[in-house]
Amino acid sequence: MDLILWRHAEAIELDLVGDDMLRSLTGKGEKQAARMAAWLDRQLPEGAKIWASPALRTEQTAKSLQRKFKTHASLAPLCGVDDLLGVVQWPHAKGCVVVVGHQPTLGQTISRLLGLNESECAVKKGALWWLRYRERDGVGQTVVVTVQSPEVL
Repeated sequence: MDLILWRHAEAIELDLVGDDMLRSLTGKGEKQAARMAAWLDRQLPEGAKIWASPALRTEQTAKSLQRKFKTHASLAPLCGVDDLLGVVQWPHAKGCVVVVGHQPTLGQTISRLLGLNESECAVKKGALWWLRYRERDGVGQTVVVTVQSPEVL
């Protein structure tokens, strides 16, 4: 199974809208999302499943990929790692799954899957981590396939 954890691109500040779920992407965020989506579209297999948080900024980020996606309440801001892993059925799902989500959940998920001692990894706005689950000699492993940031694409 491949799991791609993609943080939403830069969004407007909360105090401008008052509702975290209604924060939209900034102009810079739209460019970040488009740049990452263009790269990701070239890498993703056709059957990849794409999930997004129901927050506006994550939906806008996911739409930049121009593929069908679903939203799930368990991916909303401040959801838990177990919620995210349940939605994507880690590590038992087949193929590739993309989650467009939020910090700190994405970083906490990465930390858990990689067995890191820190409570979370930092995931920059608009960046993604591509992880792969595999078994070697009967032991499950999480491998980092790539980490990409829109600033370097």
